[in-house]
Amino acid sequence: MAKRDYYEVLGIKKSASKDEIKSAYRKLAKKYHPDVNKTEGAEEQFKEVQEAYDILYDDQKRATYDQFGHAAFDQNGGNPFGGGFAGGGFQGFDFGDIFEGFFGGRRSASRQTGPARGNDLLTRVRINFMDAINGTKIEFMHTYDKMCETCSGRGAEDPKDIHTCSKCRGSGVETFVQESIFGRMQSQRACTECGGSGKTISKKCKTCGGPGYTRVKEKQILNIPAGIGEGQKLRIQGKGERGINGGPNGDLHVEIVIKPHSDFKRVGNNIYLNIPISFVDAALGVTLEVPTVYGVVEVKIPAGTQPGATLRLSGQGVKDVRGNVGDQYLEVEVKTPTNLSKDQKSALEDFKKAEPKKETFFEKFKAKFKR
Repeated sequence: MAKRDYYEVLGIKKSASKDEIKSAYRKLAKKYHPDVNKTEGAEEQFKEVQEAYDILYDDQKRATYDQFGHAAFDQNGGNPFGGGFAGGGFQGFDFGDIFEGFFGGRRSASRQTGPARGNDLLTRVRINFMDAINGTKIEFMHTYDKMCETCSGRGAEDPKDIHTCSKCRGSGVETFVQESIFGRMQSQRACTECGGSGKTISKKCKTCGGPGYTRVKEKQILNIPAGIGEGQKLRIQGKGERGINGGPNGDLHVEIVIKPHSDFKRVGNNIYLNIPISFVDAALGVTLEVPTVYGVVEVKIPAGTQPGATLRLSGQGVKDVRGNVGDQYLEVEVKTPTNLSKDQKSALEDFKKAEPKKETFFEKFKAKFKR
């Protein structure tokens, strides 16, 4: 089903001011809110009104909508900015409170009071180019909330010192009354007595003082496998964000940043290296000891090699963590000397005399233009 124009939904003109948008929204929100309007379709209309308000009240979203229409917001079911029907995110209103209660009525709210795992964290470390090729072990300092070893995250000296909160009766939430644009409302929030945990502690842990964790700065040791690539991540278990209510920590993900090398260039598993040779070696051919990321190898430069030629060394690229092996490519730079000795000049003059005039590169080039 095609969506209605947002301006039509709110019953306003395209030139409407923000005050007019807000005023139109207030009237329609009161009319269609599902806590006061039980007729079929009211909830869907309320969703539509909310969505229209969210887009049009925000100047940037409104400009995008005016230019591209609904197509600009279809990627997440018509609301690419999150929020949705049951939460906040709308300009100028707290819709979490609306759904918890409306004109004295309220909906039940649940809160996590049991142990829950913490979120994962991300950090970055920078390593040298050759360490990424060959693998290494690094150490770095990391600050995080560590579960208290004395109380195992309980926050109490003994499990018997933990009691159900008398204020919220273990639910972790408390109800309060407030005035809003819709009138008198009952809303819910985290219990101010227990902080939302649903529990109170009569005798707190002497080590952590009750939170169940301590803030620490620890040295972390990380093994970097050979062949790791830029942007790849390694995981250190249990060093992430602290858990909730005694739950375990999340993990720490370490993203690898690789310092560039002065000469070697890595593309995927292939290595590229520019090698300078003299024009004499390019003409006559030569065998050179060429560096690779694993050491020096002998390479035969064939006679007549041209500037910019590329030679491939099979299997001399990166051996990555999955066992794949790349190649090394040599890009030839033919260098012309600028300070010749007397003997060098004499030798080159003899070479020039020995070269037939019509066989020079320029004469061959010029001959193409003769008609």
